[in-house]
This record gives sequence, structure tokens and C-alpha cells, in this order.
Amino acid sequence: MSEKFIMVVDDDPDLVEAVSMKLESKKFRVAKAYDGEEAMEKLKGEKPDLVILDVMMPRKNGWVVCDEIKSNDATKNIVVVMLTAVGDAVQSTSYTHHDGKTTLADDYVPKPIDMDQLMEIVDDHLGA
Repeated sequence: MSEKFIMVVDDDPDLVEAVSMKLESKKFRVAKAYDGEEAMEKLKGEKPDLVILDVMMPRKNGWVVCDEIKSNDATKNIVVVMLTAVGDAVQSTSYTHHDGKTTLADDYVPKPIDMDQLMEIVDDHLGA
């Protein structure tokens, strides 16, 4: 079986490092991006099997990135797992429950992240 490739996208460098280290310990190949613009730029050259994508980020939020991934024929089959603390922050942000209900994400993980739950979801989607 070929090595599975995952992109981790979040504006929190500590979270990106923690998730990346856990994935690498499970023998996944990992790419990192720290906002939506950087993620979309990297997707032009690399096609991961799965993207772990934060919702609340500068420059381009996760809902927009997810919609761009899923509406592009070259990337629409990439599994997208959204990381979101939006449920607790809807009252104080421009992010809405409607955004979450209308996006084409394959799965969701609430923040703070339960790393074991995230790894189970990754394994489920990638058949690992």
C-alpha cells in the first residue's frame, strides 16, 4: 500500500506541529500550511489524500477553502476534515452554523482536538 499523504492547515503553529507529529508517528506523509491561501497554493502542486482544515483562519477561512477544494475537478476527491471551535464562537464571529451545514466537508472534529478521535477519523477515511 502506498504511503498516505495528509495536509494539515491551521493558523496555530503549535496545533499544526502536534497533529503533524502524531500523523508522522503513524507513518503518514504530512504537508503543512498556516492559512487558507497557503493551502490552496500548495494544492496546485501536491494532491494529498486528506486535508485537516481549520475553520477560523486569516486570509481565507476553512469554509471557503473546503468549497474551493470540493468544486475543483482536480481536487474534489480529497477528503476534507474540518477542525472547528465555531460552535462555541458563533455569537462573536462572522462564522455561522449555516456555513457548516452547507459546506461539503467529509467530517468534523471539534476544538479542542481529541487527538485519538482525530486519528480514528483519519484512519476511517483513508482505510488505514
